[in-house]
Amino acid sequence: MSKISLTVVNAETATFDCSFGRGCEGLCCKNGRPSVTAAEVSTIKQNIAMFLPHMRPEAVKMVKKVGWLGARKKVGLPMLRVSGGWCIFFNAGCVLHKVGAAEGDFSKYKPIQCSLFPLEPNGDGTWYVRQWNYNGEGWDIFCLNPKNTPLKAVETLAPEIAVAEELGPKFDWGKAPQRKNIVKKPATTPRKKPTPT
Repeated sequence: MSKISLTVVNAETATFDCSFGRGCEGLCCKNGRPSVTAAEVSTIKQNIAMFLPHMRPEAVKMVKKVGWLGARKKVGLPMLRVSGGWCIFFNAGCVLHKVGAAEGDFSKYKPIQCSLFPLEPNGDGTWYVRQWNYNGEGWDIFCLNPKNTPLKAVETLAPEIAVAEELGPKFDWGKAPQRKNIVKKPATTPRKKPTPT
């Protein structure tokens, strides 16, 4: 197991393997309405022209008609819109992720809630990996089923853990995250294949 400075309370038992493109169409983005901080709103607004060519035609039409930010709120923050049952920035994957990864940082444009998934802060400086039947998890998507894979989450989630480590132990969903450094990643971020447990 890789050495991490983040305290992940279920690190020994949590498993996770994102199978997007390998059987999963992006279920975490289906009806996805992540909340966005003021800084994230500003970043997306400044770069929207760069994202539009990569978006689904119906999503582009919605952006031009009513915008990409909805009126609903979660954790006191506005949420992205849904178009055609998917996050407005979904098009065979996350447009924000793809554009950021091409520039060397998958999380550069993504809302922090998306960049961290499936990591969650406990509010006491520790984190946990979302799993079925753990800490009241209510989302039943298959990737959160610990029996879905034998792969250790702390190994497969190395990019997400790097983002969480950057945010630090005092991170709170309701407060704008202070990104100290952009997490540099190669243009493509292949998931390391750790040894099964």
